[in-house]
Amino acid sequence: MVIIYLFIAFATLAYALYLYFTRTFNHWKSRGIIGPEPLPFFGNLKETALRRKNITDVYKKFYDEFPNEKVVGMYRMTTPSLVLRDLDAIKNVMIKDFDVFVDRGVEFSKEGLGSNLFHSDGDTWRVLRNRFTPLFTSGKLKNMLHLMTERGESFLEYVGKVCGQQPDHEVHQLVQKYTMSTISACAFGLDIDTIHDQIDTLKRIDELIFNSNYFEELDILYPGILKKLNTSLFPAFVTNFFYDLVNKVITERNGVAGNRKDFMDLILEMRQQGEVYGTKRNVDNKQLSVELTDDVIAAQAFVFYAAGYETSATTMCFLLYELAKNPDIQEKLHTEIIEVLKRHEGNMTYETLQDMTYMDKVFDETLRMYPIVDPVQRNALIDYKVPGTDIVIEKGTTVFVSISGIHHDAKYYPNPEKFDPERFSAENSRDRNYCAYMPFGVGPRNCIGMRFAKVQSRVCISKLLSKFRVEMSKNTPAQVKMNPKRNLMGPNGGIPLRIVKR
Repeated sequence: MVIIYLFIAFATLAYALYLYFTRTFNHWKSRGIIGPEPLPFFGNLKETALRRKNITDVYKKFYDEFPNEKVVGMYRMTTPSLVLRDLDAIKNVMIKDFDVFVDRGVEFSKEGLGSNLFHSDGDTWRVLRNRFTPLFTSGKLKNMLHLMTERGESFLEYVGKVCGQQPDHEVHQLVQKYTMSTISACAFGLDIDTIHDQIDTLKRIDELIFNSNYFEELDILYPGILKKLNTSLFPAFVTNFFYDLVNKVITERNGVAGNRKDFMDLILEMRQQGEVYGTKRNVDNKQLSVELTDDVIAAQAFVFYAAGYETSATTMCFLLYELAKNPDIQEKLHTEIIEVLKRHEGNMTYETLQDMTYMDKVFDETLRMYPIVDPVQRNALIDYKVPGTDIVIEKGTTVFVSISGIHHDAKYYPNPEKFDPERFSAENSRDRNYCAYMPFGVGPRNCIGMRFAKVQSRVCISKLLSKFRVEMSKNTPAQVKMNPKRNLMGPNGGIPLRIVKR
């Protein structure tokens, strides 16, 4: 009899849990929006929640499965969300009606780096974006260029040394050495020799930031819970690292901005004001302000450092992989690099990089095939009717855009799996929809560091290819699989290539 009661209790509990974890699953059907069939608890994110697939691949599948739909209804665990497929709808959400979708919909403890430029909410984001945008003008980038070229030379020497001993190398970790050293110098004025030294702390920081953790799923199940509990997405080791980093730099500069005009100088200038203000959007709006606390400063250091090295390193990794697979394209790029450097008397200036037009096409095509930050997301602040449709995005709903889905859609890019830089010639890209290419996002909340990343990456690639050739090795995969544990697009196990001196 006891066994029967236990069985009934267990069955009742299981049924109650089933009802609880499927309670929202009629949301999109009742609104006439179709999408993939959800599973209890997981919704449509089983593969990513169990770390079987990279999040990029999961959202691309949603895009590919419903080619005739403008929007696709899906469930992040039990939370109803939307995937936008229609480029006009994307333009309205990301650009035209941006004020309705200014937030990303991911908030967590401000003491835990939550007030960073990437995750911060609308008002905080507006002020910070306004104040940090001047850091990435062409003039500022020209001032930073010598730091990048110096580290590029050091990187070149290192590559020559290690490849002389063993030509086969995993290129993602290799180019990370360069990007870590440049962001350390350009943003913080730190001469950390990440190129020659083993920096175990930075490797651990990389894993803790970019490997998915289950706080993300918790916040999906119960949106806003991390903010309510004052909990961070990141462990204490990460937050302490960036607090300590900022304190170290502030102490070294005696708390006063100098002549570097880098990220930390800008921070120190604002820190002296105590509170920073954004521009008023119109005469009727109040002026927005943010108190520049230690939490806010550490949060900006975190996002500038992390984004500044990882996205560029991964992009260059994929670029070198495609050049190894397409030696004709590699040789065409090498020829341009040599000719442009010769015209500029061997000097790597801002103007030198601007003259490398085929280089731009190669990078653009790399980011078409491998958009590193994917998907992008926005959260509706109010109910919003998508223009030209009967679809209403309700307040609090998070909408996603699968950049990979769009970039690999044959409707916009014929033969999308082929690596073809000529897609980005003036003739071929002239009539392309603006929202058909968005590796840095689009609209006011696009990537603020886009121009820095372009200069940083082009310095590295132009120096590397001027002296070396990359080739497929016996361990190079025919097709790259994405790391299911990373919250960005990245190669699973890295990409081994043969690097040969020219």
